[in-house]
Amino acid sequence: MGTIYITGHRNPDLDSICSAYGYAALMNLQDPDNTYVPVRCGHLTDSARKILEELDIEIPDYKRDVFPKVRDIMLTPDYRIDADDPLTSVAAIYEKNHSSAIPVFDDGVFYGLLTVDDITDWTMRELSRDNKITAIPKVRDIMTKQEPGLDADDLFDEAKSMLQSSEKRGLAVYDEDKYVGYVTRRCFLKVPRCNVVLVDHNESRQSIHGIETANIIGIIDHHRLDAIKTDQPIFIYAEPLGSTCTLIYQQYIRNNRTPDAVTAKVLLTGLISDTLILKSPTTTGDDVVAAHVLASICRVDLEEYGLSMFSKLEGLKDREPKDAITSDFKTYTENGIRIGIGQCEVTTLNDLSDYADDYMTALEEVRAAQGLGWAVLMVTDVVHEHSALICTEHRGNRKLPYKAVRKNLFDMPQVMSRKKQLLPEIIHAVEE
Repeated sequence: MGTIYITGHRNPDLDSICSAYGYAALMNLQDPDNTYVPVRCGHLTDSARKILEELDIEIPDYKRDVFPKVRDIMLTPDYRIDADDPLTSVAAIYEKNHSSAIPVFDDGVFYGLLTVDDITDWTMRELSRDNKITAIPKVRDIMTKQEPGLDADDLFDEAKSMLQSSEKRGLAVYDEDKYVGYVTRRCFLKVPRCNVVLVDHNESRQSIHGIETANIIGIIDHHRLDAIKTDQPIFIYAEPLGSTCTLIYQQYIRNNRTPDAVTAKVLLTGLISDTLILKSPTTTGDDVVAAHVLASICRVDLEEYGLSMFSKLEGLKDREPKDAITSDFKTYTENGIRIGIGQCEVTTLNDLSDYADDYMTALEEVRAAQGLGWAVLMVTDVVHEHSALICTEHRGNRKLPYKAVRKNLFDMPQVMSRKKQLLPEIIHAVEE
């Protein structure tokens, strides 16, 4: 398959990033014939970036989409000719490759594409004069005017249309104004598909843009299933555990592998982030076992490392409210109502009154912008196992089983999990 991208969801949290990193490390050991590349399809919060930077790893690159592009089909031959070469120098190349276009350079700088049509037109003109060819020209002398090239990141369908509307057999391809290859009509006979493994999600609306055009070869997740339809049977590993990183660790065990110290710390980071240092009600015995084994491998104290990691979280009053709300924001449709639920972790709720009004205003703006019927933000104190819920105006607020601090603001003692504790109450509220 060549390159296989491993990606989490669009609002990448630490579990999403760390599970992609860990699974890529495993599969590059298991399957050396292919290259597994962890990527992220969203931007990191400052806190998440800071934590990942301290792991001293190469943070997965941002990949905007997996739509088929020109770079997936362009030709990058190792042969080339110089503009001042005689036309006869083309013969050996054509005999070996039968290419309809050949890149031409002038003193090492890309000059243009020589096409079969250029050669044919020149030959016919010469023969029409006196029925014979009297002299062999330089390559530059028979090249016709070049048309604007393509960008390597142009979409496949758009580039195909451009070439179809052109009289040329091929067009040059550039990447940031640098020549990188070319395409011919033959390049567009088959649509390329990126190979992708999904981790920490399985729904197309949460996935990287263009996932519907990709070849999904695997899913590893711990959420409810609303999986994307695939053309072929694929590997799926899903269990209702507290962290996708636990599932990745189990894949190491299944394949008789032990993660190295760096990878173990990466997996541990995602695990204790998603389970809130094993305090979340989503935490299972498997998560506890995995966390302690990984902590042992990377030689850290589990509790100390977790508290140190969460201490790096930015306080919400110091963040841009919309950015904080949408950094981990998931949408659901229940009883015909589109609902958005965000969650932010903090180390104290003592300053909640300092920013609650600003976040209520921003939450309403997010709700309106995304066309939601109801939006809520769960602010979780991971140290004291306590949450607060900020809501937009909706009749469901009256059905929530939490104590109202004031209008649209609720106290949630011992509530830590959006998925296991809050979501069921939200669903119940809209069903009544």
